Amino acid sequence: MLYKFFYPLAEYLSVFNVFRYITFRTAYAIVTAMLIMLIFGTLATELLKRLKLSKVSKSFEPVRHKTKEGTPSMGGLLIVFASVTATILWADPNNVYVWIVLFIYVGFAAIGFYDDYMKAIRSNPLGMRGKMKFTCQSLVALIGIALLIIFAPHDNQKLLLLPFFKNYFLNLSWFYIIFAWFVIVGASNAVNLTDGLDGLAIMPAIISFSAFAILSYVAGNTIYADYLSVFYVKSASELTIFCGAMAGAGLGFLWFNAYPATIIMGDVGSLSIGASLAAVAVMVKQEILLVFIGGLFVMETLSVIIQVGYFRLSNGKRFFLMAPLHHHFELKGWSEPKIIVRFWIVSFILTIVAMSTLKLR
Repeated sequence: MLYKFFYPLAEYLSVFNVFRYITFRTAYAIVTAMLIMLIFGTLATELLKRLKLSKVSKSFEPVRHKTKEGTPSMGGLLIVFASVTATILWADPNNVYVWIVLFIYVGFAAIGFYDDYMKAIRSNPLGMRGKMKFTCQSLVALIGIALLIIFAPHDNQKLLLLPFFKNYFLNLSWFYIIFAWFVIVGASNAVNLTDGLDGLAIMPAIISFSAFAILSYVAGNTIYADYLSVFYVKSASELTIFCGAMAGAGLGFLWFNAYPATIIMGDVGSLSIGASLAAVAVMVKQEILLVFIGGLFVMETLSVIIQVGYFRLSNGKRFFLMAPLHHHFELKGWSEPKIIVRFWIVSFILTIVAMSTLKLR
């Protein structure tokens, strides 16, 4: 919006020429989203308290999670508002990638909102039925992929770039649709599983979006894409602004979500964050790097799969004390801040490793 309004003025006053630079607009998208969070965070917390939209602890969580009951939930609504507002303000409104990722983002947020509503208002700790949630997630993801194929087709769209290998890729053909669906829905639920402790999910999300801001910028630049041997995706660099807005909103949310949290994001935040992160990865053709950059989310998901599989194969025995993985360390006696910070460190290291593969080809 601001881009369309101010950039044409560069013809008359050169100072407005800065609006053509994605780096400039990304920086201010970060600041805008963060300021919205910081300004309205306290107000949103009080409003959610009055509406009694609070966390309801689950029976299968560690006992000490009972103390978190009553903490305002649905803080993800403010994350969505801040990041969408910042993106619309600073991104090019003619860019199709921006609108598709916003569609997926808001679509998954709506699913998460209804799930949170079921938990808080109807006192149903499990929220939506699993099949219904999965069906809704799949529908939004598939519509988003269809929009991508129709309105933003390119030669590399159905190709899968492999890290560590220069100019080597797999042609997924139309299996690309199933693959992209799996990435988006899987990432959405992976972030949701990770969001079990104060600040545990939001910092890895900030780190991940920061990494994909770089990857989006590189993918949309012919010189950098060629130099680093990644697929060039015309106009994808505008996604850098969305990633910056997400990182900024996450930083602002962390102010309130840091231990001990005064507000939690709920499914409206975790489902939408995971889906939009994966959508960006699909658009810039870095789906495999998402596995490394979002490695913490992958670890948490694998811990649940291992736990369930081992439980069934061993006739009731457990591989972990409790899953997802952060609950295992809780039951081992680790303090919540210790788990959170160490998981953040793991996330940061995995992201550094992932980014290093751009030169290890």
